[in-house]
Amino acid sequence: MLNISRNSIASKVDVNKYSSLRDVEGKVTKRLIIRLIKWSVFILFVIAMLPWTQNVRSSGAITTLSPDQRPQDIPSIIAGRIDQWYVQEGDFVKEGDTIVVISEIKDAYFDEDLLPRTENQLNLKKQSVVSYDQKLLAQDDQLRALDELRNLKLQQTRVKIQQARNKAQNDSIVYQVAKVNNEVAQYQLRRMDSLYRQGLKSLVDLEKRRIKAQESQSKEVETRNYWTNSKNELVSLQIELGNIQTKFANDYAKILSDKFSTETDKFDTESLVNKLENQYKNYEVRRGYHVIKAPQDGYVTKLLVQGIGETIKEGQGILTFMPKNPRLAVEIYVEPIDLPLMNIGEHVRLQFDGWPAIVFSGWPDASYGTYGGEIYAVDKFISPNGKYRVLVKPDINDHHWPRALQFGSGCKAMILLQDVPVFYEVWRKINGFPPYYYKQDKGVKEPDKKK
Repeated sequence: MLNISRNSIASKVDVNKYSSLRDVEGKVTKRLIIRLIKWSVFILFVIAMLPWTQNVRSSGAITTLSPDQRPQDIPSIIAGRIDQWYVQEGDFVKEGDTIVVISEIKDAYFDEDLLPRTENQLNLKKQSVVSYDQKLLAQDDQLRALDELRNLKLQQTRVKIQQARNKAQNDSIVYQVAKVNNEVAQYQLRRMDSLYRQGLKSLVDLEKRRIKAQESQSKEVETRNYWTNSKNELVSLQIELGNIQTKFANDYAKILSDKFSTETDKFDTESLVNKLENQYKNYEVRRGYHVIKAPQDGYVTKLLVQGIGETIKEGQGILTFMPKNPRLAVEIYVEPIDLPLMNIGEHVRLQFDGWPAIVFSGWPDASYGTYGGEIYAVDKFISPNGKYRVLVKPDINDHHWPRALQFGSGCKAMILLQDVPVFYEVWRKINGFPPYYYKQDKGVKEPDKKK
């Protein structure tokens, strides 16, 4: 009974007559409640003391560590027209296998004999360079011969000048002698005339002396003319020496100018040879681009250009190519507040799309269907989605990732941090505190990405 009223009727009612009332009044509920409370507190205490692994949950997709193992578009280096396909979507090709053959669409490369013609032009220009070399050698020989001839001419003219100088000096002496003789003869004539006037000499002697004086005077004039002619000849030879030097200097300058012109033509021809060699090499390499080959072993996933005769531009993608056996990794994105917790070598648990798993984020050892990974790299700049990208590679000490994983598949990740009690994690979540910063040992080094 509830016994709410102060007027009890317990003495007036026979409890034994009512079985239900007898059962209710006979139960002891206080002990059961106390036991339930005790066991509940004990269980909660045990759960609160259990270890809990702090973690940061994120999602991402499968990628590769090496950029050369990621899907790529195979472009055409040159503009052209598709002539023949050798593959179709889904085919496996090996490195160097022909994928498609294209032909030229630019009129500058239509000539089928373009390479032989260019090679012929190149050979002719090379022969022109050789001819210019021979011409330069001939002009050097001309300069040497002209220099030798100039030296001989100058030496000959200097000898003539010396002879003319000696002759002029000799004629000067003869003139001086004739001049002295003439003065003596004139003096003797005056004496003879004086003696004739005095009657001491005859007229014949006077006339003889006059004739001799005239001869002496004539000899003086003659020797003076010879001396003047010698001086004129000396001056003429000196002028001739200057003319010879001027003439040979002009001839030497003309040949030297021709030599410089030849060298200029040679340099222009050599420049043209280099240009033709470059052009020939470009033509040769361009011919190799008519056949587009597989860069490595892989699969043709999607053809971006269809049909025969369709034209394509330079750098336009022709098909999408996926390399064979890529080294898979996972790229996940974390919030900026969790970035300081990301360290190289940190352990990560991964759940791939299509592989069922039972996940206990706080007890990774009890999770089923998850795979291990290690943080390989952390971006130093934020992504367009406002998060930081983290690359995760397979953990070699854990189970191998499924072989059927494909590039681009989705996955979920749990970055494992420090182990703490459950009650601390609940308290941290209620207060909104960040997890502990997990520091690696100093002996742990970043992996060699080149390997």
